[in-house]
Amino acid sequence: MTEAENAQGLGRRRLLQAALPLAVTAAVLDAAPARAASPGAVPKATTQRGRDRIDVHCHLLPDFYRLSLAAHGVVEIGGVPVPLWSPALAVDFMNRYGIEAQVVSVSEPGVAYLDAAADRLTMARRLNDYMGRELVHGSGSCRGRFGGFAVLPLGRRVTAKDVGDAVLEARRAVRELGLDGVGLFSSYGETYLGDPVLEPLMRELDDLRAMVFIHPVTPAAYPDLGLPPFLYEFTFDTTRALVNMLYKGVYQRHAGIRWLAAHAGGTLPYISYRASLLAPSPAPARPFGAPGAADTNPHFRGLFYDTALSPAPQAMKSVRELAGTEHILFATDWPFSGALFPGTGDPAPQLDETFDPDERLAVERGNALAQLPGLAARLGIRTG
Repeated sequence: MTEAENAQGLGRRRLLQAALPLAVTAAVLDAAPARAASPGAVPKATTQRGRDRIDVHCHLLPDFYRLSLAAHGVVEIGGVPVPLWSPALAVDFMNRYGIEAQVVSVSEPGVAYLDAAADRLTMARRLNDYMGRELVHGSGSCRGRFGGFAVLPLGRRVTAKDVGDAVLEARRAVRELGLDGVGLFSSYGETYLGDPVLEPLMRELDDLRAMVFIHPVTPAAYPDLGLPPFLYEFTFDTTRALVNMLYKGVYQRHAGIRWLAAHAGGTLPYISYRASLLAPSPAPARPFGAPGAADTNPHFRGLFYDTALSPAPQAMKSVRELAGTEHILFATDWPFSGALFPGTGDPAPQLDETFDPDERLAVERGNALAQLPGLAARLGIRTG
């Protein structure tokens, strides 16, 4: 066994210890081997499933980024050790679980661990260059296996300088590097999505007609129960961002942005009715600066939601009730979820409890290809 494989095993064991409530589900994973992919158009559900899944929520940690994190004391993310990552490990994971392509992004802390705006911009550009040139448009074993959501140079205190840099980097990443969209965090320090300081960036993302992937972070202040924040705080922070954007009018002003919410939208599907109560009536909404729209549920229904760490029917049926099957996209959160995927086969058998075979094929493949035409084109797939 190689040193890298030993280290990967240690990383998985640490994650298993830190995430025991999640790791229990690994025991029910199907052990059947993944089959070879068939090229061409999206397959019918009645055909034998092969390597056809599209994973829209997974992360990259190239060596230069890992070393920079470690040099700044970042050795845990969301309360668990930083996992190993490489293109080879990612392709191996995809092959074992019937995944044709991953759309990678940068998890917390992004580049916010760097104090200087110039350093954040340099690291964001380096990550996006790597994502675009080595993975998305790479050759060899990477060819046709990756998409990407750009990381933007936003810090723990969002300034006008940060936002200006983010506008330029979003444009470069999408138009020049050919990335499939942009990744944003639910919050940056005490600044949540929906804050007016981010409005220039929202306008740019609207102009780009971008898909924007919202990934949670550990909030700036939260009650410490002695458990890793990813267990529940990540879901709450996603919810805060999604609700804040509703009442700050982001969805209304920037209808060209397609929002993809991680982890089934946190707790939003379950509380979407309650979270909308201030919006229909202008009178109670006015003190909060809400627009008083006639019906806000369509804004929440218009979001996209991924299945990462949320494939069970308790989450999926709620999302389906809110947004419909066509707004749900398959995801694994690998490599942070590595302890859940020790073998081969079906990565999310729980989806069968919510979706029939045709719907599941749409969730695991068709919906992502419809929303990410660049990825579909690189895979040689006709979606029109």
